[in-house]
Amino acid sequence: MKTKIREKRTERNMTQEELSQLLEVSRQTIISLEKGKYKPSLVLAHKLAQIFECSIEELFIFEGDENVR
Repeated sequence: MKTKIREKRTERNMTQEELSQLLEVSRQTIISLEKGKYKPSLVLAHKLAQIFECSIEELFIFEGDENVR
């Protein structure tokens, strides 16, 4: 899974630490999310979409076997 979290975060001149505080998660979680190594809960994905004022689909790009066939 690819994400646009880093892109959206940097557009807002927000640090990983600032985003982690808004979401009440660790900075390591933000790092993992940005690298696509961590699949967030629906609640966390929704919070991210609210912060960046976009849809969940805009933030997360599902590939290959992650898509419904």
